[in-house]
Amino acid sequence: MRAARGVTAGVVLIVMGQQAVAADFAQAAGVPQAGASVTEAPCPWQIRLRALGVVTEDSGYVNAVPGSDLSYSNTVTPELDISYFLTDNIAAELILGTTYANIEGQGTIGGLGNIGKVWLLPPTLTLQYHFTNFGAFKPYVGAGVNYTIFYSQGAGSADTLKVKNTFGTALQVGFDYMVDQHWGVNFDVKKLFLKPDFDVTVDGAKLTGKAELDPWLIGAGVTYRF
Repeated sequence: MRAARGVTAGVVLIVMGQQAVAADFAQAAGVPQAGASVTEAPCPWQIRLRALGVVTEDSGYVNAVPGSDLSYSNTVTPELDISYFLTDNIAAELILGTTYANIEGQGTIGGLGNIGKVWLLPPTLTLQYHFTNFGAFKPYVGAGVNYTIFYSQGAGSADTLKVKNTFGTALQVGFDYMVDQHWGVNFDVKKLFLKPDFDVTVDGAKLTGKAELDPWLIGAGVTYRF
């Protein structure tokens, strides 16, 4: 009987030792043990849908016309942005939206009134830093580049109007407030530095100039993290 008890105790010790060694190996290899909670990494893709106010700077000029100035209409338009998180803190964002601008003569060319109307598509790519230590409140800052395409251009008091496509730069600040793992609300402000050249013909005279739009893009909407 004593020999049997000794053998049984030895077997128990060997089995317990094997289990302990297996647990150590599993922990070292990062393998979750039974009953342990597993945190799933968030999907890197995120989209936002915003109502966007486009508020331009009223500045510009026609070359060789002293005292000339320009102003532009402000608009509200829907906007979609797509973000991809490279890390928990670093993301790339592409915004897509289109709007229009009425161009008005000011200063010494104020008598021209509405010079024309153009539509613009300003896709903007920014690299963002997201702060992650404020819980559901997730502020971010960003900077990037913009390429604005002008299309459906129509002359008003001018004979012809051609605003040229151009590159610009962008600065950004905003925040998401997440109400759950996927949904949140967003507020975002961007400043585009955008100064396209243009060609215009007025009463047969061909002129050139620069439209200093430099718009503020002020948006609010919803966020969805996949």
